Amino acid sequence: MPPIIETDQLYKTYKLGTVNVEVLKGIDLAIQEGEFVSIMGPSGSGKSTLLYLIGGLDKPTSGQVKVKGKKLSVMTDQEESILRRRTLGFVFQFYNLIPNLNVEENIMLPILLDGKRLKAYRHRLEEILETVGLADRRRHTPQELSGGQQQRVAIARALINQPDIILADEPIGNLDTKTGMGIMDLLRRINQEQGKTIVQVTHSEEAAAYSQRIINLRDGKVREE
Repeated sequence: MPPIIETDQLYKTYKLGTVNVEVLKGIDLAIQEGEFVSIMGPSGSGKSTLLYLIGGLDKPTSGQVKVKGKKLSVMTDQEESILRRRTLGFVFQFYNLIPNLNVEENIMLPILLDGKRLKAYRHRLEEILETVGLADRRRHTPQELSGGQQQRVAIARALINQPDIILADEPIGNLDTKTGMGIMDLLRRINQEQGKTIVQVTHSEEAAAYSQRIINLRDGKVREE
């Protein structure tokens, strides 16, 4: 079976004034469906850049990204947008919740943006609220939740469209150790019970230990797995 995520000689260069800064230097990766993979490395090694390229949030200078066998480089903006809404779920360090929306409304936002009927997803919403342990917080707004609860809302939002892949950028970077491990337990359960492919960027060895494979980046290159 072909990889669900594949990169081929992926390069990314940013221009800072008159200086070109090479962030990624020929990254070749293959991630199989159902894997839980951690990308690690020191600050500036290109971890988050790689994740954003995989998710179509940024474009490579050269090289290819394939998701489910499809090259992102040949997709139109609309096709990429559909891919991000339906195939990929994103979890960020700072949650990115809408302050004036409650838990339910934040979770259902991708459905609204995709032009689907909210009513058709009510049963899915109930399942996800139970999965992330927030059934009793559904009417609360983000400011009424702890950091861990806000991240659970973000994970629920990433799951609502039933994506094949979850991309997580430092998902516990803003949390204390106990709360962070609770989030990692949840991600591992989602991986094991729902078969979601999860790719996380992390500085935390404790978080990386939850994954099946660790990819180490240094100076824009894969150094070891």
